[in-house]
Amino acid sequence: MAWEMNYCPVCGHALVDKEMFGRMRRVCPACGFVFFRDPKVAVGVLVEEGRRVLLVRRAVVPKVGWWALPAGYMEADEEPQEAARREVREETGLEVEVTGLMDVLPVATHNGRGVLIVYWARPVGGELRPGDDASEVRWFTAEELPADLAFESTLMALARWRSKRRN
Repeated sequence: MAWEMNYCPVCGHALVDKEMFGRMRRVCPACGFVFFRDPKVAVGVLVEEGRRVLLVRRAVVPKVGWWALPAGYMEADEEPQEAARREVREETGLEVEVTGLMDVLPVATHNGRGVLIVYWARPVGGELRPGDDASEVRWFTAEELPADLAFESTLMALARWRSKRRN
């Protein structure tokens, strides 16, 4: 794979394939470094206001022009809820209060598998405007949701939202 590690980041020696900890891994025969393929961690946020939910129209690949929850990858120095607030602010201009954890979902990424942490949130400030990697941002009622939803995770989160509203 293109993202495969071939040289040791500790000593520079070529890595070899070796069974370690129950599976094949890239290992340095010189210093013992083991390369673990860790999943990418992203956050998604279902922002609700009254009977409406906030979606962004994507301006970047994949799924340019499709609607999705505000979402993105966590930075290494961020807490998950901090990343959730940042992503909403960058993509929508809104400041939000995270009100709970909705779900943790497996997702496909450009280099394998990932984990998406989905939070519930409500707006507490800011000005609604598309930003960062969104071309449009809009509130939708359950009856107005667009058909062109970008990801399975968006579909799952919106199904949970609809279910919560009914109960």
